Amino acid sequence: MTLSQIGIVVAIFIYLAGMLVIGFIASRKTNDVGDFYLGGRKLGPLVTAMSAEASDMSSYLLMGVPGLAYFSGVADAGWTAIGLAVGTYLNWLFTAKRLRKYTEKIDAITLPDYFKKRFRDEKNITLLIGAIAIIVFFIPYTASGFSACGKLFAQLFGVNYQLAMIVSAIIIVGYTTTGGFLAASTTDFVQSIVMSIALIIVLCYGINQAGGMEAVINNANELKGFLNFSTTHLNAVKPDVDVYVNESGPYGLFNKITMFCWGLGYFGMPHILLRFMAIDKPEKLKLSRRVASVWCVISLGVATFLGVVGRAMTQTGVLDLLMNTSDYTNTSESEKLIVVLADHISKNGFGYALIAGLIIAGILASTMSTADSQLIAASSAVSENIIQDVFKVKMSETAAMLTARLTLVIVAVLGVVIAWNPNSSVFNIVSFAWAGFGAVFGPAMIMSLFWKRSNKYGIIAGMLSGAIVVFVWKYGVRPMGGVWDLYELAPAFLVAIIFIVIVSLVTPAPDEEIVKEFEEDRK
Repeated sequence: MTLSQIGIVVAIFIYLAGMLVIGFIASRKTNDVGDFYLGGRKLGPLVTAMSAEASDMSSYLLMGVPGLAYFSGVADAGWTAIGLAVGTYLNWLFTAKRLRKYTEKIDAITLPDYFKKRFRDEKNITLLIGAIAIIVFFIPYTASGFSACGKLFAQLFGVNYQLAMIVSAIIIVGYTTTGGFLAASTTDFVQSIVMSIALIIVLCYGINQAGGMEAVINNANELKGFLNFSTTHLNAVKPDVDVYVNESGPYGLFNKITMFCWGLGYFGMPHILLRFMAIDKPEKLKLSRRVASVWCVISLGVATFLGVVGRAMTQTGVLDLLMNTSDYTNTSESEKLIVVLADHISKNGFGYALIAGLIIAGILASTMSTADSQLIAASSAVSENIIQDVFKVKMSETAAMLTARLTLVIVAVLGVVIAWNPNSSVFNIVSFAWAGFGAVFGPAMIMSLFWKRSNKYGIIAGMLSGAIVVFVWKYGVRPMGGVWDLYELAPAFLVAIIFIVIVSLVTPAPDEEIVKEFEEDRK
């Protein structure tokens, strides 16, 4: 092992040890299931804001977004970033406070539990659909994080991709099963800071190595369509995917809508909505919203520009071209940009290697902060919602905690299986899971909080139609190309809202008790 690799390992070891210590400390404050899933509703505004954003900004922030910008320019990554920033702000503005107050009033500690109690669903249909959706879509989402970890260590140390992925999964499961939601939220707060530092260091280093800001812009302009929000850069033209070219392609309104619609997903993200439910006082959410929105805009902007800087470094010969030479339309190699840059930094001496280790820790932070939150949500879906609520299995606090922790392990194992292929794309895996959550929970959440005429029949129809359209559109409609090449979240979200409205109106209105509760929550 080289001196630079030793420096990286030392920094990573210190970071991971710190995360496990936080998990141990949090475990001493985790006394029951409510603490395990919501931290006892005692998060402060800063931890709420930063843990929500860190759990949101998974490995796609440090690997997916820069890799996409490196690969095709600012259009795809830029419109995605804009959509995410807008969606973040609107979700905090309209959803956070109402959801926090409503869930406390009806004593709901999970998202499916909220829908069940909000609509008095005695047959647990909304609860079951919600719990299944969480499991189905969180497994591939978690897999994307494990894939990022595998690529990271395989690139840096030449270790086996699958082995690196398994070790990373064990670390994440280790501190999450120990401390639950409080551990996840506290570590996410720390990890959001580490992620920010990593982005800034890599960006500044990259600009310097590329020859300064002017050189970055000039080199990027040599690539056709690279810095244009209305065109996209093409590295190959099908069917000749193994022939590198420097061409541009149109990036029309449909393309922009497709990427902008990523923002719709926020209204249905269980791991983010749980943060809204966990803050100690609803009044503090205003501060949380401001902090979260500012961090989101800055981090996504920096991540996108990092891709531009990285491609400029390739243009000047500082970095090799990060692409699959047998298929120049595949983005998987480009997603290794920040890892390659960290390795580049580490070659300058032991001190720089420690800094590179901090950057790698930032990548781990982005992955771990999302994976831990997803594992918490998945375990709650199985232990609380399916086993206890649907199948009516009575469990003691100890048994419920054990079941939750076993679920964490099972979901992690399935995630590892899905991410077993080292050529899997982090961005593509995340985009599908994001669409699933956005379509199943987003319309249902909005209508449940803002339309008193909505009922359980409409919500059930919306959840089912949203999930079905996601699968049908992705695998049946979108491959047709042309005007049909639209991100599956947009049509699924729209269809789900339509179903909620129509079915709610043609079925019996909610009971007076439900309407009264709804109106009291709006005060």
